[in-house]
Amino acid sequence: MSIDAHRRRARTFAAALLLGALLLPGGPALAARYTMVISHLSPEDLISNESHPAMKHFESIVEARSNGEIDVKVFGNGQLGSEAETAKAARSGTTVQATLISSGAMSSFFADYQIVTTPFLFSDYRVARAYFDGEWHASFMRGTIKSSGLRYLGTLDDGGGFVAFTNNKRLVRTVADLKGLKIRVEENPAHIAIMKALGASATPLPWGEVMTALGTGLADGQFNAPGVSLAFKLWEVNQFTTLSGHVYNSISWMMSEKWFQKLPAQYKALIVEAAREAVQVSHGMAVLAAVRGWQASCQKFEQCYVLPQSERERMAAIARPAWKQWITRDFKVKATLVDALWAEVARVHKAVDARDLEQYGR
Repeated sequence: MSIDAHRRRARTFAAALLLGALLLPGGPALAARYTMVISHLSPEDLISNESHPAMKHFESIVEARSNGEIDVKVFGNGQLGSEAETAKAARSGTTVQATLISSGAMSSFFADYQIVTTPFLFSDYRVARAYFDGEWHASFMRGTIKSSGLRYLGTLDDGGGFVAFTNNKRLVRTVADLKGLKIRVEENPAHIAIMKALGASATPLPWGEVMTALGTGLADGQFNAPGVSLAFKLWEVNQFTTLSGHVYNSISWMMSEKWFQKLPAQYKALIVEAAREAVQVSHGMAVLAAVRGWQASCQKFEQCYVLPQSERERMAAIARPAWKQWITRDFKVKATLVDALWAEVARVHKAVDARDLEQYGR
């Protein structure tokens, strides 16, 4: 082969590499017309949590389908500030355009969100997902635009959603085993009301103080998704764990309404469609974290236990009336709204059971 032929072949190969780079997410592209900064608190890795993988998937979809006109930047590990700080920044949409907010913090921007802290609200993932991805919840969350200037994009299952107790006193098998236990809770009055109703003593603490509190006896235990036990090796300070599912932890993905309304119609549609796909990605990652966490828990804690449905129902019968009294009397949420949520979850449960039986059980 001649020298000129070698040169032509090299130029062709270089051009192919450049074209490939242009087509890949993150490769060279046209200057962006819009920037979408997304903040979350989870680690910036693709295994230990649901938030970062979902946001990175969203980033790749939006940048590719907008031909680089929308530049998505994802910042994890709380680099841009707390949930409250980034949510306030997202209101104007100037420096932050979207943020992920846990259920405890969400009620600061939309008080009615506290209804989602109903104890034992969901029986399983099928029902939880069908509810959160459904029309009723989307309509309910439209109230955030008026209350905070934030638009709802979807719900992620925080660490796997369903929580587990850990403590260093005894294995929780029944509601009687909770009596007198000092359980650390988020600084969330809903969780305090639930623990009080079940006979435990609630100890509100920020997460940064939890390991010390468990190690020194300031708190006997805590509850979180099992993935938290794995991530923080809670078996080093607690001996027992029970998968109770009495609370379903969620993360709301909120976006600046002001920024959203500045987008052309086709990019509004793109943001919504990509967000819905990213939420589906998050569901799988959340369950992975929960399963990995629970398997590790049963290997590392001295004892592990899954609360049977009969005991869940017994606890629910105790906790729900007390919680409802608190949220309507003290938190000033309308009882009709609580009743409407419960009725919708019951309807979704019935519909999911009927659909699954019809499609797979006949």
